[in-house]
Amino acid sequence: MGRLFGTDGVRGVANADLTAELALGLSVAAAHVLAEAGTFEGHRPTAVVGRDPRASGEFLESAVVAGLASAGVDVLRVGVLPTPAVAHLTAALGADLGVMLSASHNAMPDNGIKFFARGGHKLADDLEDRIEAVYEEHRTGAPWDRPTGAGVGRVTSYDQGLDQYVAHLIGVLPNRLDGLRIVLDEAHGAAARVSPEAFARAGAEIVTIGASPDGLNINDGCGSTHLEQLQAAVVEHGADLGIAHDGDADRCLAVDHTGAEVDGDQILAVLALGMRERGVLRRDTVVATVMSNLGFKLAMEREGIEVLQTAVGDRYVLEEMKANGYALGGEQSGHVIALDHATTGDGTLTGLLLAARVAETGRTLKDLAAVMERLPQVLINVPDVDKSRVTTSPELAAAVTEAERQLGGTGRVLLRPSGTEPLVRVMVEAADIEQARSVAGRLADVVKSALG
Repeated sequence: MGRLFGTDGVRGVANADLTAELALGLSVAAAHVLAEAGTFEGHRPTAVVGRDPRASGEFLESAVVAGLASAGVDVLRVGVLPTPAVAHLTAALGADLGVMLSASHNAMPDNGIKFFARGGHKLADDLEDRIEAVYEEHRTGAPWDRPTGAGVGRVTSYDQGLDQYVAHLIGVLPNRLDGLRIVLDEAHGAAARVSPEAFARAGAEIVTIGASPDGLNINDGCGSTHLEQLQAAVVEHGADLGIAHDGDADRCLAVDHTGAEVDGDQILAVLALGMRERGVLRRDTVVATVMSNLGFKLAMEREGIEVLQTAVGDRYVLEEMKANGYALGGEQSGHVIALDHATTGDGTLTGLLLAARVAETGRTLKDLAAVMERLPQVLINVPDVDKSRVTTSPELAAAVTEAERQLGGTGRVLLRPSGTEPLVRVMVEAADIEQARSVAGRLADVVKSALG
């Protein structure tokens, strides 16, 4: 798998790349590294462990729990809950560590492990590197220091997590959703119970699709990566809007009443204006990534809101927000972070806040999202290439230079290796969609030939 930790934890094909042995070993290593860092000093450590509904999550959860308990960590198993719920509970319950088993929007055969530090924040890069190094050290023969007797961790099922998390979501809403009809697509994922409960308690009339997870159907033709079913359902039911999550519900995309997509950039724009109106958009600034549509940046500049851009990945958005005290940030893909209320991207919270803005203003989502005009943007994923050579290939560098010359000042080019999958993403933005497609296609061909 190369380096184990990507931009969003450890991911791979379950039982091939991500095995029970790896899950157990990483969990033990995490316990030892956090103990060395002084995280557990003076008390018996506790961890919150949750998962999405993937079939592989059942045995991987058991491996993680076994690893932690064998290292002397008490474990609270919260079962199937969204990633942001596990992060929230890690903080709310005063746990020293949180572990989420999910591959987010990836297909069912994949799975992943994500660690949260005390307070529900993602682990720092240096701690992830140390966990990986310690895991490798002991995998190759160095014995673990294992507690015995009363020193081993105890495992408890914690059944109050869903109610606590939903209560938290309802408690931070600026207003209720009474009078709105909303279609929710849960991607047969971790929010299948949480999201409908939260929207209903907030006063919305809800219609749910993709809310029958069976361990095998997560993200299968539904959710935030496949909006077609949601678009049709919104129109069919005459709904005011639709909300789509991914498998672990850390993302949110939306659909307006006409069935048109509202992406993460548009959601950020709508929320930013609402937060500024309420005086809670600190320093009138939003944090986004280099993948954000140029139309988003232009719209925010027109409204007097500054946009700070980071590398792709919600962890980098979060790092910038925490370092400088910003309240709102996110990605075009629908990872939106409202830092006053969550420590990570939270799809259910984002959907609730978006719906609350519609209810508060009495305007349609289509009207609210029209604050920005999306420039045509083409994204091509090029698989089966050596993504480590994106920045070192002379042939690719020459092709990018030529593409930028063709686009002039009317567009831009971005090539980046995926942080979670073995592929390179080619993004081209232009004033004309056909030009964007043409340039992106040529660049994708060069990526295949140069890095294949």
